Amino acid sequence: MSRRHSLWLGCALCAGAVAVLWTATVRGQATTAAAIPGVVAAGTPIELIQEGFLFTEGPVGTKDTGLFFTDTQAKPTRIFRIDPKGSVTPLAETQGVNGLAVNAAGALFGAEMYAKRIVRLDAAGKVVATVTAGTPDHPIVQPNDLILDARGGLYFTDPGTFDPKSTATTHVYYLDPKGALHLVTDQIALPNGLTLAPDGKTLYVDDTKGEEISAFDVHADGTTGPRRVFARLAGIVAGQSSGADGMTVDSAGRLYVTSRIGIQVLSSTGGHLGTIETPRAAANVAFSGPGKQYLYVAARQGIYRLKMLSHGAARPGK
Repeated sequence: MSRRHSLWLGCALCAGAVAVLWTATVRGQATTAAAIPGVVAAGTPIELIQEGFLFTEGPVGTKDTGLFFTDTQAKPTRIFRIDPKGSVTPLAETQGVNGLAVNAAGALFGAEMYAKRIVRLDAAGKVVATVTAGTPDHPIVQPNDLILDARGGLYFTDPGTFDPKSTATTHVYYLDPKGALHLVTDQIALPNGLTLAPDGKTLYVDDTKGEEISAFDVHADGTTGPRRVFARLAGIVAGQSSGADGMTVDSAGRLYVTSRIGIQVLSSTGGHLGTIETPRAAANVAFSGPGKQYLYVAARQGIYRLKMLSHGAARPGK
């Protein structure tokens, strides 16, 4: 989820602007990845696709190997598309769309924070339908991220306003294919990023305040079992928030979780395999590109990618 961020680099984004891939250098931070066996080779360049944004978020791959992403702090907020050749095009203005998801038919969905709803969008990024705005018992406060399942349902987080003084309950929900809203949990301090295992049988949710990654068994109808602790993020100093944000999964079931120390890669059993440091603090990640072998990184004012040894899960979007 995008925290308020006021830095503006002053780079105008023109329609159809062609992105330039180059090895990024920002304040002496990492420009290549350290080796993680089976995940990424040592020295892999972290390529900057384009910068000049305020707070990039919501990356999701497309069927043609491109990518959608959002700038959640631009005024107005907006969706962008990267085509397979690397050209970046601004799409429609939104009311704070953050997380994005794509279904098997290529339809685009988004968590529209300020409109307090989950929406379906057309190819130009315009809202064409409200999927859910919550219920009287469970009104949506500020939806953040979402992931679709193979049934046609979707899971989404609603951490609220991220106001540190807030005492409001936070939620994770499942919207089933018939439109019924089910509570997954209200027991995560600040639920943010989420994803499904490649087989769709486990839902993972992180916590921006804490170090725990929660897991939920997914039943045949898409509803979930009790929360359990799947893993704990590494390198989080006691008393600090983890900064956990967006996440994705690869075809082997490894999790990629953005955090205050970088993109933490966890095994399918929860072990910490390594951390990918990026030139700017990463907010969200997604696989796309040929063979879903490129990891795209939404990192504050920039959008990056690096070629992986691993591959994204064999399903639409994330």
